[in-house]
Amino acid sequence: MEFTKLFYVLAAVFFIIGLKKLSHPKTARNGNIIASVGMLIAIVVTLVAFDVLNYKLIAIGMIIGAIIGSTFAIRVKMTGMPQMVAIFNGFGGGASALVAAAEFYSKVGHGEQTTFLLSTIALSVLVGTLTFTGSFIAFGKLQGFISGQPIVFKGQKVLNALIAIALITCSVMMVNNPDQMMTYFLAVVILSALLGITIVIPIGGADMPVVISLLNSYSGIAAAATGFVLLNNGLIISGALVGASGLILTNIMCKGMNRSLANVIFGAVGLTQEGASGDAAGKQMNIKSYSTEEAAMIFDAADKIIIVPGYGLAVAQAQHAAREVADYLESKGKTVLYAIHPVAGRMPGHMNVLLAEANVPYEHLKDLDEINPEFDTCDVALVLGANDVVNPAARHDKSSPIYGMPILDVDKSRTVIINKRTMNPGFAGIQNELFGFDNTIMVFGDAKQMLTDLLKDLKEL
Repeated sequence: MEFTKLFYVLAAVFFIIGLKKLSHPKTARNGNIIASVGMLIAIVVTLVAFDVLNYKLIAIGMIIGAIIGSTFAIRVKMTGMPQMVAIFNGFGGGASALVAAAEFYSKVGHGEQTTFLLSTIALSVLVGTLTFTGSFIAFGKLQGFISGQPIVFKGQKVLNALIAIALITCSVMMVNNPDQMMTYFLAVVILSALLGITIVIPIGGADMPVVISLLNSYSGIAAAATGFVLLNNGLIISGALVGASGLILTNIMCKGMNRSLANVIFGAVGLTQEGASGDAAGKQMNIKSYSTEEAAMIFDAADKIIIVPGYGLAVAQAQHAAREVADYLESKGKTVLYAIHPVAGRMPGHMNVLLAEANVPYEHLKDLDEINPEFDTCDVALVLGANDVVNPAARHDKSSPIYGMPILDVDKSRTVIINKRTMNPGFAGIQNELFGFDNTIMVFGDAKQMLTDLLKDLKEL
């Protein structure tokens, strides 16, 4: 067993190094490989250490899982990556809950229960099941099966509180009441599944990046709890790392929106506002629509361009077209940068992943604090499908649900060119007052087609 602990420590070192490298796009791929090697070491050591396992069943499970996982990874488009991450979070939580449940039926049913074992089983099942159902609700919202708007009803918070109290009560009774242990165990499963649903349905699409990172943290906490159930150090370490990193990322996302986690969970941002609320809703906007030929002349006269990617770029798969336009502009001696908002898109790092896939130079990707001072000297800010993260209402409109959220200061540019397919509001459910600014022009259409036409027009000048 000593060599097992040694290899678990080695796997943990690989996990930590991998996480460290994931903090920068340039080293993220190597970090992913290093962390995967660490997981391979942990799996092999576990299989060798426990020789009572049925290797045939394990091999069958690994083959089925590999086929499903690789199929998803190959076929899912980059626009569907947030949904896939949500599903993976759910599967991680569900797997932890199933392992804990298996331990409950195999050991507790034969009189091997202890307070520690029952407590860890209850925690693992609670968090794992909650993560499973919550993640699939998040998937449904992202995929469009469920409305991206917050689903709220009267007394919802009271209901959630009652479910949480009942869940804690049943968990305690499961540990302290062996005669009705099975009944309380089933109650924990059902209440956890219900709480996962009721917690996520009132959260709007604008908060999905925070929800995904939080559910990712939950899946790690569930895995760590399952590690205590199995007394497996490798699982405890890996679960704790995932849980901690997920919480840190959640905190970063909340800071990027200038909101507390409680406000994200209970604030229902994204709920369509009734009546005219906010400055933009209360006045008529003067929208100026330009063609790509007219926009090309503006770009031709510019020296410094900042591209602001948003979910519209992801939907149109326009990252390669954006890079081609940027490459052409740079070949003409112009400066091109990319402004990355921490909550742009539908998951943490969504825009970074898309642009990295298109081989955009890492040094051109600038985060919020780096890029905002650059807008004062920017000739053209090209906004591709971003909405809430560039809405100036966040600075001054106290009635706006995004008030106080740090935004990209694109309105300070000499000219703002916004590409959208329609005038529909963003995921926060509010109209963007930037559309009516004097220095703003709109170029409507699919982002990929627009950029393709823009490049063609630029070359013809």
